[in-house]
Amino acid sequence: MYTVLIIFGVIVILIIFLGLIAPKSYQVSRSIELDHPPEQVWGHLKFLKKQQEWSPWARKDPNMKITFTGVDGEIGAISHWNGNKEVGEGEQEITRIIEGERIEQDLRFLKPYKSQSDCYMNLDALDGNRSKVTWGFTGKNKFPMSIMMLFMSMDKMVGKDFEQGLQNLKANLNK
Repeated sequence: MYTVLIIFGVIVILIIFLGLIAPKSYQVSRSIELDHPPEQVWGHLKFLKKQQEWSPWARKDPNMKITFTGVDGEIGAISHWNGNKEVGEGEQEITRIIEGERIEQDLRFLKPYKSQSDCYMNLDALDGNRSKVTWGFTGKNKFPMSIMMLFMSMDKMVGKDFEQGLQNLKANLNK
């Protein structure tokens, strides 16, 4: 019995220690430079329906059910999706717009697990008729998920999807 208590105590101390050192937040972003003026790119970022045209997750599940509420391209507009195991279920809501420069969204995942992230897209004008798009998101790792993040990387899990989405955006703009 004494051995069991010692093992249990060591496990509890280990979990507390891992919880203390585990990352409490995450941030993932990717950028791409485009040979298109910001005015041409902005419409592909601002509108939720246009985002679906280049979203890497929409391509992972072509049968995904998507519904839109509110006025697309305005604060409060919501895109709700329900798809296969790869894309899950969730919604994104436009929360802030700096016209022609930045759009912010509340990204809420409902399945396979609940979580919330803050998503953003920045649009910067470069020299000539070129633009730079930065797409990213940030969030908090809650206990006990934070312990799992010691062994997993949100950047590695989502970064490739962001890169693919930005490449899809570039391809759409080049059509």
